[in-house]
Amino acid sequence: MAKRVGFVGLGTMGGPMAGHLVRAGYEVTVWNRTPAKSEPLRHMGADVAKNLAALAVDQDAIFLCVSRSEDVVACLDQMQANARSNTVFVDHSTIAPDVAVDLGARDIRFIDAPITGGSMGAANGTLTIFCGGSEEDFREVEPVMAAYGRRVAHVGPNGAGQMMKMVNQIAVGGALMALCESLAFAEKAGLDLAVTKELVGSGAGGSWAFENYGPKILNQDWTPGFTVVNQRKDFGYCRQAAARIGAVLPGTEVVDALLAKLESDGRGQDTTAALFEVLLEMPPAQ
Repeated sequence: MAKRVGFVGLGTMGGPMAGHLVRAGYEVTVWNRTPAKSEPLRHMGADVAKNLAALAVDQDAIFLCVSRSEDVVACLDQMQANARSNTVFVDHSTIAPDVAVDLGARDIRFIDAPITGGSMGAANGTLTIFCGGSEEDFREVEPVMAAYGRRVAHVGPNGAGQMMKMVNQIAVGGALMALCESLAFAEKAGLDLAVTKELVGSGAGGSWAFENYGPKILNQDWTPGFTVVNQRKDFGYCRQAAARIGAVLPGTEVVDALLAKLESDGRGQDTTAALFEVLLEMPPAQ
């Protein structure tokens, strides 16, 4: 089992995930494009690499949690030559499924392992992780991911993890729309939002969004969470995958168009639950 691990990308999700690995007793080396984000991990006991090439040396596994497909490719390009032949690369970023397939075809051991559960799941170590790759590689790193994942599942070959994440993001978009549309309706109807959230959220209309984003709407707390920019990035990957397999995404297209309004208003770094305010401000249909 992997004991020496590297972790690349210490943002809202990656920072807490790397922290769980340190607390679990792994020998952790970290790197982040913004060096200051490495300091909390250094104080916890992690080593901080001077660059990606140095991080790659002598690791059993290397985990990435960055943003886009091109970021993952750039990071692997800088690490691959210095890594051992048996190092397992695990990418927790959400990227295009076809890019994950291409990375799996490199001369490396690669798992595409996108995550869901939001910043709350990262902080609490309760993420769900969808893993694509070989069964052997998955089994080697599965115990490591258990440090921050409540459910870690192997769903198929390379690319399957990202396809499952696309399924997840389609469902997330629908649940977000249901939450924001229903609470905007309740607000305009003069109903108590806290009571509405409690009653509807505990019944057939309840969802993860009601439980985790409902309080943000009640408190007008638009800090992420999961940002509008990242959700729209993922929806772009969903559209690409849908075009390739002949699927239609009418609900996703509607939610993306509404989130685009938030982004155009300069609120791309707000939580997606700020969609509530867009719906609240929209004029009624004529």
